[in-house]
Amino acid sequence: MNSPLVTTEWLASQTDLSGIFLLDVSVANVVGKTPISYDQLITIPNSYKVSVDRDLSNTEAVGVHVFPTEKQIQSVANNIGFNTQSTLVLYDDQGIYSSPRAWWIFKSFGFEHVFILDGGLPKWRAEGRMTDMVHLVPSGNIVSEDFKLDLSAVKTATDLLVNIETEASTVVDVRAADRFFGRVPEPRPGVRSGHIPKSSNLPFLKVLTSDGLTFKSPNELKVLFEAENFNPTASYIFSCGSGMTACIMLVAAILAGYENVCLYDGSWAEWGADRSLPIEV
Repeated sequence: MNSPLVTTEWLASQTDLSGIFLLDVSVANVVGKTPISYDQLITIPNSYKVSVDRDLSNTEAVGVHVFPTEKQIQSVANNIGFNTQSTLVLYDDQGIYSSPRAWWIFKSFGFEHVFILDGGLPKWRAEGRMTDMVHLVPSGNIVSEDFKLDLSAVKTATDLLVNIETEASTVVDVRAADRFFGRVPEPRPGVRSGHIPKSSNLPFLKVLTSDGLTFKSPNELKVLFEAENFNPTASYIFSCGSGMTACIMLVAAILAGYENVCLYDGSWAEWGADRSLPIEV
């Protein structure tokens, strides 16, 4: 499978999950779209819980949702028992929200067979498929593998500062237009309103279907990006509020055939809070 996505139909057809690790990567805090609320834990059967906020974020670093360390990836892999050759299927309880972030993290650490369940838990439930109320208990298998981060997958504020001068890459901010243009206050205390100089705005909801649960088709995404003057041979850096929803746009670009993509991990939570960095409104 070349696509980053798998369908609910495909997952339901996998009667033998012995070679597949199904990971619930839902997050508690949903920003930028109306959250789907749950009165109790609902899971897709035979899934493990991996916390994007704790397991896949460097909680010792300054910032929000900072990329995890190699040691953290090793810990998650050891806890559940998978490696870079394993097949991972990721889902979240909002349809498409945090699963693209987890996908980019695993891809950036060398996982080749990792996929996003398009539509996630909401689509699975809407189709009347079986659900559960628990996660699998990890077996604690030790994985003998060194995980290395592909440094080209993630950009820093310093990289972005240089890019303002060189314009080697196009920076795409996927926050809502009102936040991008500084018309509303930022949700995080101490963060300025506005955007990175010379960046463009394309809100992430535009790459999702009207219900916000699944990605638009690759052809629809190609038309969208062409209308925004995206160039398939150009380099793109995606940014958002904290590095979460930027990954939705990043995956959408990959679906549309764009290959030279990466993430500004600190995103506006970092840039807007650092008063030494320039902004535009």
